[in-house]
Amino acid sequence: MSFQPNPGDEVVINDIAYTIGQHPAAPGLAYAQAGRQGIVYQLIPRNGSIHGAKALKVFFPKFRIPAMVYQSEHMESYSELPGLQVCKRDVLTPERNGALIGKHPDLLYAVLMPWVQGQTWFDVISDQRQLTAEESLKLARALAGTGSAMEQRGLAHCDMSAPNVMIPFFSEVENLGKTSAVELVDVEQMYGSKMDRPDALLAGSPGYAAHRTVHSGLWSSYADRFAGAVIIAEMLSWSDPVIVEKAWGESYFDQHEMQTVSERYYAMRESLEKRWGSKLSDLFIRAWESHDLSSCPTFGEWYVALAAVDVDQANAAAVTSEEETANPSEAADVNLKKSSEPVSEPVNTQDGNRPQTPQSPDQEAVVNRLFLQARALEDEDKPAAALEVYRSLYHFIPHNSAMQMEVEAAIKELDAKLNPKEDTDKPVPVPFYRSKKFMISSAVLILLLAGGVPTVKILADQAEVKQKEQQEATRLAEIKAAEEAEAAKAAALKQQEEQEKQKAADAAKLDAEEKKKLAEAKQKEAEAKKKEEERKALQAKYDKQAKYEAYLVKQEQQKKEAAKRAQQEKYDKQAKYEAYLVWKKENDAKLAKQEAERKAAAEVKRQQEIAQKAALKKKRAQNVVTLIAHYNKTYNAQKGRKIENAEAYARDFKNLYNTDASYFKGVGKVAARMSAINKFLSNNSYTLPNL
Repeated sequence: MSFQPNPGDEVVINDIAYTIGQHPAAPGLAYAQAGRQGIVYQLIPRNGSIHGAKALKVFFPKFRIPAMVYQSEHMESYSELPGLQVCKRDVLTPERNGALIGKHPDLLYAVLMPWVQGQTWFDVISDQRQLTAEESLKLARALAGTGSAMEQRGLAHCDMSAPNVMIPFFSEVENLGKTSAVELVDVEQMYGSKMDRPDALLAGSPGYAAHRTVHSGLWSSYADRFAGAVIIAEMLSWSDPVIVEKAWGESYFDQHEMQTVSERYYAMRESLEKRWGSKLSDLFIRAWESHDLSSCPTFGEWYVALAAVDVDQANAAAVTSEEETANPSEAADVNLKKSSEPVSEPVNTQDGNRPQTPQSPDQEAVVNRLFLQARALEDEDKPAAALEVYRSLYHFIPHNSAMQMEVEAAIKELDAKLNPKEDTDKPVPVPFYRSKKFMISSAVLILLLAGGVPTVKILADQAEVKQKEQQEATRLAEIKAAEEAEAAKAAALKQQEEQEKQKAADAAKLDAEEKKKLAEAKQKEAEAKKKEEERKALQAKYDKQAKYEAYLVKQEQQKKEAAKRAQQEKYDKQAKYEAYLVWKKENDAKLAKQEAERKAAAEVKRQQEIAQKAALKKKRAQNVVTLIAHYNKTYNAQKGRKIENAEAYARDFKNLYNTDASYFKGVGKVAARMSAINKFLSNNSYTLPNL
């Protein structure tokens, strides 16, 4: 039957009785934790306390490997290392635990090991539990110390991740032993020179696996370096509320972000440098930018750097962050100033220019990745995210370079797109009665009217003058009116010509401005095209160089791995042969010891049976004498007419007889006496025979 225990069920392993623990968060359910390779149950000694609890790991069928016995025997010596107490393991085998495995076949090659109290690092991240600076430093130092001790012995966990890092430091159960602040679990994939390569290899856990690593599986002495660097960086940064808020979920990084330039990467790098100094930040950058696991920092380097840091620096940085949070307006002004720096003129130094510093290959790689990421965000129509990446990129670009001008143009364009300004240059409509055309027409009309009124008046006053004078006056008036009309018409024409000239000038000006804008646009487009071509050529050069370097590294690595595999195979064959000789000798001695123990146990059992038979025989003989005495007392009491006493003796006889009736039935006249007693008890007038 399958192994599906309930809380309180008893399990006997190696003559020690255990009970299944109850889950603290789910009463009525067994305390079990599921992993990649199996399920771990908590076992509590029936005659012990929670401090002596054990973990029983029941493997899934794929991972029930007989070689687990050999592997666990070699692991036991590593249980003395800090953080590796689960290496003290006992494997359930058919030879020693046959009865239990026969009842529960799932327990074949299950492993019994110490139960580690406390939370996992996975629980800390998932719960977004912020740490103090002291707690962060203590956990990071503990993990670095464990990793360094393992590396010195050529060991590697090979699946270092948040679920496999236990934190006894946060346990609610008092720690009576010398347990490390950090403990590693799930050590079945452990690498060592004397370990057999597992049949099924794991490729790392999401959020901690390097994407440049071969995905066929991790099993080498370098396997923990990248994942360990990420976890140490998480532990150090988990005292920063900004980092805790930015966490992806079950780990700080999303697996798709591993070894890429992202917002979370820059946030963690900045937090490490600000709180713990540039040495730790540089180690993290070195691991993140590494092309293979062997080029990641060793745990020893992490341990040395952590030993030199001062927790007061982290506390001071935390106080500064809290002050910025408490004064959001000042922080916003500072952030606004920082964000506007790329689009403003660079800050001049004493010689009039920003200092020109050569870029390192690592910095060039960062610049190229940031630029490509910003372009990709633009293509995905994410202007706000692209603007932030461009602004981050600006600080890494050399002054007056082609890329700087291109980035400045991109920042201005995106900023204008996200923050459009209202158009204040539109002409304000002028009322009709204030327009130039209306005013000129009105002036001409008034002028005409003003000239016509005196002429009419003269003709009326001189109506009685001679016809000749009247005609002359009329002619003169007509001439004068014509002259005035001609003058008004000339003034109107002049005004109209001026208006036409003004319109022509305005149109010419607008046309010139349009041509100028078009020319500027074409020039900008040509410059942008030229910059894009330069960028593509530069990127192609970088890609080609990177591919060549990667090819050289790969070739060198393949040579090293081939030589190492050949040497390792030689060592493995020798180690297996030596192990076989040791095993054969130990097995022969074990079998001889077991045979001697079996014979001794059989002899002890035989002597016990003889003693038991002798004791039973003696007791039965005494009981026969007692029965005869009870019968005689009953008989004498009846004869003496003491019926109540006779009945009491009769009942004593019957009770004793029934304790071993099958035996007493065949002894002398005991059965006849019993028959007489029964008749007497059913009828006290019955006379007992003298037997």
